[in-house]
Amino acid sequence: MLKVNDINVYYGQIHALKNVSIEVNQGEIVALIGANGAGKSTALRTISGLLRSKTGSITLFDEDISKTEACKLVEKGLAHVPEGRRIFLQMTVLENLEMGAYTNPTNVKAGISEVFERFPRLKHRKDQIAGTLSGGEQQMLAMGRALMSKPKLLMLDEPSMGLSPILVQQIFDIIKELHSSGTTILLVEQNAEMALNIANRAYVLESGKIKLSGTGKELAQSDEIKKAYLGG
Repeated sequence: MLKVNDINVYYGQIHALKNVSIEVNQGEIVALIGANGAGKSTALRTISGLLRSKTGSITLFDEDISKTEACKLVEKGLAHVPEGRRIFLQMTVLENLEMGAYTNPTNVKAGISEVFERFPRLKHRKDQIAGTLSGGEQQMLAMGRALMSKPKLLMLDEPSMGLSPILVQQIFDIIKELHSSGTTILLVEQNAEMALNIANRAYVLESGKIKLSGTGKELAQSDEIKKAYLGG
């Protein structure tokens, strides 16, 4: 579904991604793990068209999207839930969801019903200003807004950040539900243990380079990964 081949991304003089190549097959959960500053968010921002690579290519469904505008990628089936959620804080929950449907305006009511079914808490707060929601509710809203575009590939950037352990478990349960219902997921996570537990495959980014890759189970059992990320 997605193939990232040999990308190099810079912030001015800073070489943030170095010859990075990853693949996501249809129906997979693929995790991208690594320490703060490793380049995980940069990778997602480059895939979604917010940053540009100096080299290589990015293909989605065998189409080169390396130069495609971010808004056009949503129409092609790619949705990105950014780090920090980035919901519209002054709008209501309902208005945020409606904004998520701008590329899919014919089925807004059905889409909202599906989101409320998946996130019942949002239904009870549909007229509430988004900025007054709890952190967990804001993360649910960010994910719900992305789902309004009916994505084939959903990219999640640090969905568990800043949440209590109970809410983290809820968010991961939702990710598993989305996957089982047919959504392909590229997941960036600092909680390596939980990410590897649900991932079909995973990549480890270190200082902008892919250091390791393998199945989620293989990496979870790797002594190197245990020492660096799992506290083992």
